Amino acid sequence: MIIDAHHHFWKYNPMEYGWMDGSMAVLKRDYLPAELEQEITLAGVWGTIAVQARQSLEETRWLLDLAGDYPFILGVVGWVDLRSPLLEEQLEEFRDHPKLVGVRHVIHDEPEDDFMLQPAFLKGIETLGKYNLAYDLLLFPRHLVTAAELAGMLPEHRFVLDHLSKPPIKDGLMQPWNDDLLALAARSNVWCKISGMVTEADLSGWRYEDFIPYMDAVVEAFGPDRIMLGSDWPVCRLGGRYEKVMGIPGRYFDSFPGRLRNRIFFQNAIDCYQLKPEKNEKNR
Repeated sequence: MIIDAHHHFWKYNPMEYGWMDGSMAVLKRDYLPAELEQEITLAGVWGTIAVQARQSLEETRWLLDLAGDYPFILGVVGWVDLRSPLLEEQLEEFRDHPKLVGVRHVIHDEPEDDFMLQPAFLKGIETLGKYNLAYDLLLFPRHLVTAAELAGMLPEHRFVLDHLSKPPIKDGLMQPWNDDLLALAARSNVWCKISGMVTEADLSGWRYEDFIPYMDAVVEAFGPDRIMLGSDWPVCRLGGRYEKVMGIPGRYFDSFPGRLRNRIFFQNAIDCYQLKPEKNEKNR
């Protein structure tokens, strides 16, 4: 079995998705579950985790509604306002929804590199623990040192690094990204998604070999028990179709022992996000 631990849905409009520039025409349309269901069937993917693309409670509600309608969506990483004095009221709204498994904030769009360490934000992440919710780290490489500090301050909380923190794959650079990744991975409460790589590579000319050093670094840093796979669909379509993108880590891990592939391909996602696929199966 394979779990795609990172993808998105949206109903496109230019006001809410202003980050899509003229080079991203392929993304400027609706991307919804029926289309993804066809893609994952072709790729042999069993279930998925949908991740927020807008910082709004409305989108979190919508993703959870979709998860209720499409059983292959095993979990949702949504958004709540972690700095709000009304945070607990927001979280209470979703308390009884079994598929809300995590929260994410678009850290790499914040002007302050130490945004994660602001007291109100720290308190918000700490509050997520009361609701058994993981926190996804959407970062650039320059944020890795701060993320390691954050994870050390909240050692009981589960953190997930998205997209390897977007290393400079196109330029083939490894440092200081690699050293900073090792420092973050030294925190045993942090997992890493192998996702989002093609959009950091040469979009029109990438080769499988471009990604090997970065996957080697992730395996060295996190080991097979704290790695997950994610497509970053539909953003990945900037660099390739779903099956081709998911085939990159599939090819890389093909030589690993079966028990390790099982952990990387699906069990780690279940453990980290504390998914309940058996319960979801009963709700079909």
